[in-house]
Amino acid sequence: MKIKTVMVAALAAMLMFSGSVVLPANAAGRKKSVKNEVIPGIEVLAKRGFPGLKGKNVGLVTNPSGVDRQLRSTIDILFNAPEVNLVALYGPEHGVRGDVYAGGKVADNTDAATGLPVYSLYGATRKPTAEMLEGVDVMVYDIQDVGARSYTFISTLGLVMEACAELGIEVMVLDRPNPLGGEKIEGSCVEDGFFSFVSQYRIPYIYGLTVGELALLINETGLNRGQLGNQAPSRCRLTVIPMEGWRRSMRYEDTGLPWVLPSPNIPYPTSSAYYCAAGICGELYGFLNIGVGYTLPFQVFAEEWIDAVRLKECLDALRLPGVSFRTVWFKPFSGRSAGKLLQGVQYFFTDYTEARITEVQFHVMEAVAKLYPDHRPFEAASGIGLFDKVCGSPFIREQFSRSYRFDDIRDFWRKDEDAFRRLSAKYRLYK
Repeated sequence: MKIKTVMVAALAAMLMFSGSVVLPANAAGRKKSVKNEVIPGIEVLAKRGFPGLKGKNVGLVTNPSGVDRQLRSTIDILFNAPEVNLVALYGPEHGVRGDVYAGGKVADNTDAATGLPVYSLYGATRKPTAEMLEGVDVMVYDIQDVGARSYTFISTLGLVMEACAELGIEVMVLDRPNPLGGEKIEGSCVEDGFFSFVSQYRIPYIYGLTVGELALLINETGLNRGQLGNQAPSRCRLTVIPMEGWRRSMRYEDTGLPWVLPSPNIPYPTSSAYYCAAGICGELYGFLNIGVGYTLPFQVFAEEWIDAVRLKECLDALRLPGVSFRTVWFKPFSGRSAGKLLQGVQYFFTDYTEARITEVQFHVMEAVAKLYPDHRPFEAASGIGLFDKVCGSPFIREQFSRSYRFDDIRDFWRKDEDAFRRLSAKYRLYK
């Protein structure tokens, strides 16, 4: 595919990549950001008068998290924008309106509010077909990311970019904050043979980029799954609309933006960090309750057979930097343990910068295996295949299960972080 290069001269904040355009958040230079000044990409686009969309047929990949600061849906903003012809909507996991629970089938339908066709990108079809994209000139993507490789929205983005590259359709990403901030990178990259919808790119588990930055990276280094770092034969014509006022040191609570849960078990801005700290362990169905089905999704590790005090003492003895534990007892409302009294620990990040958030779950698994040999993680649960996919390698499970010591997997889990930090640095749009 011939790559169109667009040059916009004399714009200080512009970054140019082959085949990719970044429209600067503030042509006169970015202002120093303070709380309540972060403006998401959809508002920046509207403020400019919808450049790149006027006079074109537009498709939109979004969900309820695609809103401006007044909670107006990107669907409605584009549908009512002058000279913008929004022609189709595309639903990721949970659907365009967020009415499908985790893992549920998203079906093609018609959006009641706009009358537009809605095509499912979660289910039998994850990569949009030529028929789904017929008549679309520009595909817009606007979804709040969580910053974790296993979250399927970024996989949907990559598949949309692949399909659009093949058909010569432009892609526009409306950028939003990474709720984990833009400085934390953790976890090993995906290995050959373990690329999947929950591990689609050769990136660390926490990748430290906004969704716009990630789009630039995967577009320039290779759209094909598993080919990150190798040149792909084609790229889409990509434009990123950056935010105004966002800094890499910001977590979502610092932005002043309203948080609209991107999926049912990410109800709060802090939930993204907890997802990364417990979600991998949570793939081992039947091992530990991690709070899904209760008011603390991803924030606890508990079971009926656990002694909360003993588990806390064992974890406290590790003196994990930036992490503290307390004992907890609760009854889940739903799931396999609904109505049962569970006990265990709730954990907190007392120093987010120092904490290795993805490693919390591995330390808990080590402690549980030590205290309860009859309940070792890979011997007492199903979902091992999904665990390996989310980890991006079978090494974590195979090596860990030999003695259930985190020290045995520490170097492997951390081995790719420095290299990825160097690779990703040139795609950063914010300081």
